[in-house]
Amino acid sequence: MAELSADVDVRSVVLARIRTALGSNASAPDVPRDYRRADVSAPGDLELLADRLLDYKATVVHTTADGLAADLAKALDGISPLIVPPGLSFAVPGATVDDGTLDAAALDGFAGVVTGCAAAVAETGTIALDGSPDQGRRAITLVPDRHYCVVRADQVVQSVPDLLARLTPTRPLTLISGPSATSDIELDRVEGVHGPRTLVVFLVG
Repeated sequence: MAELSADVDVRSVVLARIRTALGSNASAPDVPRDYRRADVSAPGDLELLADRLLDYKATVVHTTADGLAADLAKALDGISPLIVPPGLSFAVPGATVDDGTLDAAALDGFAGVVTGCAAAVAETGTIALDGSPDQGRRAITLVPDRHYCVVRADQVVQSVPDLLARLTPTRPLTLISGPSATSDIELDRVEGVHGPRTLVVFLVG
């Protein structure tokens, strides 16, 4: 194959060769979508989600709709300042409501954030945020050191295909599986590198 000169747009050349190889009647093959789905929540989903979250070193608080305020206040005792998204369905006394103007440096001054979620999948222990009003913009859930997330039982599904069916792919999705953590080549775990160091999940049964 002839060498390309430095001033040639290599990307255009590669794409042109692909188009030539495919010919004029190229068509994408059908992709099978027969993923295993449950489509319903089972009584054990909440327990499985809690088990997975604990494996990821998250803190899990089992609560009820009536007991959420008290359990949240207990967990947040002494944690200040806090920031919350503008559409949170419950009050967090003393918290600052995010108006979208704070930059990363300002958000770093908050000890924690309290949000809801879009959905959660029991099988993998993953919580999904989609930027809805009760979750807010992505920055407020990535910069503060602690994330307090409320997950209702009706938001928990069994499998990843069930989760994806509930989400809108064009929204700003964030998938959370425990506190932010990474390991180096010697498997030394470091937490808080790419997001909150502490994740506390309130499972509202």
